Amino acid sequence: MKNTALSSTHEALGAKMVPFAGYNMPVQYEGVNAEHETVRKAVGVFDVSHMGEFLIEGPNALALIQKVTSNDASKLSPGKAQYSCFPNDKGGIVDDLIVYMIKEEQYLLVVNASNIEKDWDWIQSKNNVGADMKDLSEDYSLLAIQGPKAVEAMQSLTSHDLSAIKFYNFVVGDFAGIEHVIISATGYTGSGGFEIYCKNSEVKQVWDKVFEAGADYGIKPIGLAARDTLRLEMGYCLYGNDINDTTSPIEAGLGWITKFTKEFTNSEALEDQKRRGPERKLIAFQLDERGIPRQGYDIVDGNGNKIGDVTSGTMSPSLGIGIGLGYVPTVFTDVGSKIHIQVRKNALPATVVKLPFYKG
Repeated sequence: MKNTALSSTHEALGAKMVPFAGYNMPVQYEGVNAEHETVRKAVGVFDVSHMGEFLIEGPNALALIQKVTSNDASKLSPGKAQYSCFPNDKGGIVDDLIVYMIKEEQYLLVVNASNIEKDWDWIQSKNNVGADMKDLSEDYSLLAIQGPKAVEAMQSLTSHDLSAIKFYNFVVGDFAGIEHVIISATGYTGSGGFEIYCKNSEVKQVWDKVFEAGADYGIKPIGLAARDTLRLEMGYCLYGNDINDTTSPIEAGLGWITKFTKEFTNSEALEDQKRRGPERKLIAFQLDERGIPRQGYDIVDGNGNKIGDVTSGTMSPSLGIGIGLGYVPTVFTDVGSKIHIQVRKNALPATVVKLPFYKG
């Protein structure tokens, strides 16, 4: 089991630690609902240093990224980031990721912790253009400082105007007494804030200064369990649950990051699927009565016939109702459609809704 540079800090704070993607990670501190509310109303800090970072450089860096990702990275300029995915050869997804353009001919790809080795091997297998690849995953830490008070709470730590950094933009600059930190207006919560990339040797100083600066704003450490409820309220896909090697970006509602203005892995087949319309799609639903949908529960029609599976589900801390995502045949995907979720012996009625669940 690997530790992040902050594992002992989390243990000292009383975090409940669990194995996650090969790392010893904090799942919760004071409880999921309290931590969830901290991020929705104030500011919370996640240690997500288990994520992977690949540096792709050189004259052919963009050519390689264009080949392996679904989104159009030619639209990026230095200081801009882009959500994307790696399609596989069979119509599924190798992983989802964020592409950062650091400068001309230099890009940072941020991938999921559980897929670091798989993603690296995949990109390398497609790199016949001679792009320079470096795996920085073991050397870098990542903090997500999330919540409506993040800008105000963190402004004293940097000379950059945090309020000027637009969503999916970033700066490389000073933060918490460290130079050359990536301050990125990205996150997985839907409540605003920043992600901070720095070296492992620097992250404890950053962590301490972040908590000093945020003390008057109700800042708290947040675990991975609340990260999951926060992202699910926004309808953000989680790799391994809602997207995987067998789900296509078109089925998953990720057509908006799948750009057919260029050729990429399996683009012809995906374009054909988009044109014909997929046979199934990922839907968002909320239960019409009390209950908690869980991953793996059956989705059934009015006659009790199984039509799909719940891929993510929880009791929404913000809304107080059961919410979830799952794949069903296209005929059941219109907003307002009625389905049922098999919760133990009961088929609970549910309604297909438009994302996000949480409107802020």
